[in-house]
Amino acid sequence: MALSLPRPQRVDVQIAAASLLCGLTLEALGLHSQAYRPFGGHWSLLPLLVLAGLELLRSSRPQFALVGGTLALVADQFTSGNLASILMFTDIVYAAVVYGTPAAARRIPVTTGLVTVAVTVGFLAWFQEAEAILIGFVTGVVSFAPATTGVLVRNHREAAEAAKLRAEQTALLAEMDRAQAVGAERARMARELHDMVANHLSAIAIHSTAALSLDDPGTSKDALAVIRENSVEGLAEMRRLIGILRDHTGDLEPAAAPTLDGLGALVTNARTNGLDVTLDDARTPEGPKLPTPVELAAYRIVQESLTNALKHASPGRVTVALVQEPRALTVRVTSPYGDPSGPRAPGSGAGLVGMRERTELLGGTFESGPESNPDGKVWNVFATLPVDPADEGAKE
Repeated sequence: MALSLPRPQRVDVQIAAASLLCGLTLEALGLHSQAYRPFGGHWSLLPLLVLAGLELLRSSRPQFALVGGTLALVADQFTSGNLASILMFTDIVYAAVVYGTPAAARRIPVTTGLVTVAVTVGFLAWFQEAEAILIGFVTGVVSFAPATTGVLVRNHREAAEAAKLRAEQTALLAEMDRAQAVGAERARMARELHDMVANHLSAIAIHSTAALSLDDPGTSKDALAVIRENSVEGLAEMRRLIGILRDHTGDLEPAAAPTLDGLGALVTNARTNGLDVTLDDARTPEGPKLPTPVELAAYRIVQESLTNALKHASPGRVTVALVQEPRALTVRVTSPYGDPSGPRAPGSGAGLVGMRERTELLGGTFESGPESNPDGKVWNVFATLPVDPADEGAKE
């Protein structure tokens, strides 16, 4: 099977060409790194050419280049030597640490360090002269020094890569948080817009249908009065919401969130629109004040339930009941269920979705649907809104 060698990178080709040119120049000038070797003359060109060829693989096959370079350097010791060969070997050692596997990057510095110590001790024992330390020093410069330099460069690159990855992950998480925040804000605005305006538009649709279908001037006049009142109130709500959305400087004061104290006015308005509504508020005035999110959710659930009753309920009484328990506020709205005798407004189901979302955001439970009771079939909306006792105490 033929050995497949990867295509060398441009920087490797440039290093190999420059090193080979330098070595040939030294050889032409007769400058050698050693003397009195078994193979003199131009035998030093052979290791030089091998090392130049291995430089082409310094990035793509660093371990193969290191093994071949070590053998070539050993062979170079039996020739007159070339300084360019030594320099190319140091670059191959450096590249093996920088571009090699993590295991090789850990193993090469240790190995070259042990070789440096072994050469120093061996030549000291052989020569019995302090000058033998110089041989160990040269060995360390040729092998251990480039290996440790490669470790420093590799660690720096890995740290930079890790920092880049962390920055990308942080940017991705920030973008995800931004998208979630935008989605949550859009959902909140959709709920508020639906709850504030749907009631008025439903009343307008129903009474305009009645005015068009009944040939009674008195009834038409009353319907037109209700239509005008709801259109003015709906337009005011829309302008207030649009003003808040368009204000980028924060100069506008935010609209006060509705509270359960406004249920009386809400029920009165529903009666004006034609609903037979009764309010059974079992909360005691002396009881602890509910958290603002709970009051807002309860108010909006009652408001949307009355809107749905106005659009879809059969003739009969609509009942709104609130009960405050130690750890929760329960809201129940029942309305006659069946085929309405009068005009009705179209529905999209967004109201039920909004009520469920408001309840789930507070960790509560929401149920809606038809059921039977002694008075007949009714549509029941039931929500349990948890109340944190700590929040109650903080608001007292």
